[in-house]
Amino acid sequence: MGFYYEKVVRPILFRLDPEKAHDLGVTALDYLGRMTGLCRLMERFNQPARTRPIELFGLRFPNAVGLAAGMDKEAKFWRAAAALGFGHVEIGTVTRHRQPGNDRPRVFRIPEHGALINRMGFNNEGCEAVAKRLRATRRSRKGYIPVGVNIGKSRIVPLDQAVEDYVESFNALVDFADYVAINVSSPNTPGLRELQGRENLNSLLGELTRLNRNRARKLGHRPTPILLKISPDLDFRQIDEILGVVAEQEIDGVIATNTTITRPGGLARFGEAGGLSGRPLLARSVEVVNFISRATAGKLPIIGTGGIDSPAAAGAMVDAGAHLIQIYTGMVFRGPFIAKTLARALAPRHGEWI
Repeated sequence: MGFYYEKVVRPILFRLDPEKAHDLGVTALDYLGRMTGLCRLMERFNQPARTRPIELFGLRFPNAVGLAAGMDKEAKFWRAAAALGFGHVEIGTVTRHRQPGNDRPRVFRIPEHGALINRMGFNNEGCEAVAKRLRATRRSRKGYIPVGVNIGKSRIVPLDQAVEDYVESFNALVDFADYVAINVSSPNTPGLRELQGRENLNSLLGELTRLNRNRARKLGHRPTPILLKISPDLDFRQIDEILGVVAEQEIDGVIATNTTITRPGGLARFGEAGGLSGRPLLARSVEVVNFISRATAGKLPIIGTGGIDSPAAAGAMVDAGAHLIQIYTGMVFRGPFIAKTLARALAPRHGEWI
C-alpha cells in the first residue's frame, strides 16, 4: 500500500497546492469516518495483531503511533484514524476565537528532504464550533482510540490575557477529550513562544490544572490528563526550567517537539518563513526527548514527534525515551497507512502478548 501511494497517489497529490491536497485528504477521511462498518473492518486489519496495549496517564493506547495535531484541525475525521492504524489522534490546534490563519500560500513542500514548511497560524473554526462537532460525534468513546485535543492562543488576544483565552477553550473542549495538549510552541502565532517562559507558563498551567482538578472533584472522576507541547528551539537550560514547572503543576506529560524555525542540513536556501517539520527535524527532536527522559529519570511520559517517517526513525525516538510517538509530515510523504508500518515495527519494543 505504501508503494502504491508513493508511486501513484503522491505524484498526483503533489501536483496540487499543498493546502488544497490537505483539504482533499481531510474530505476523503471525513467520508471514511462516517462509514462505521468499513472503519471497524479496516481497524481490525490495520491495528497490529498481538501488540500489548500501552497504559499511559490513565489511558489505554492500542499501539504507540499517533496522528499529530495539525492534520485534523477541526475534528472532521478523527473517527477514521483507528482505521488507518493509528493508536491515538490529536485534534487541533483549536483556539477560543475562530480565525482564518495567515495569508496563503502558507504551506511549502521540500520533497528532496522529506520536509514541509508551514505558517498556517492556527486556522480553525473556534472552540465552540469544534466542541459542537465533537458533541455530535463522540456520544460514546467505547471502541475508539484515545482522542486528544490541542489548544492554543487566539491571535487577537494579547499575551497578558492568554490565560483566560486558554481557559475558555479548555472549558469548551475538555468534556470531549481523553487528554488536552497545551500548545505554547508554534512559531506561527506572534508572541506565543513567550508562554514557555517560567513565569508565564506557571500562571497558565497553574490555572488550567486548578480548573481541571475542581471539575474532576465535582464530577467524581480523575482529572483529564494535561500535556504540554514544547519547541525544539529551546536550549537545555530553558527545557530544564519548563520541566520544573511541569513537575510543580503535576502536568501529566510532554509532547516533544513542535516545528522549528531553524533550517538544519543546508535548508537555509529555502527562504519561506514558518515552522519546518519532517526528516531534518528528527535529530533535534530525538535529542530533546532524550534530555527530558534523562532529566526526569524516565518517569515523565513523553510523546515524541518530529521527523518520523520510517521504522528506524520511530525506533530512534522510542529508544531516546519516548513512550508514544506522533507523525504528521511522514504521513504526507509516506501515505495514510504509515502508522500500521511503524506500529508493527515498534511492537517488540513495547512487548507482545504471548
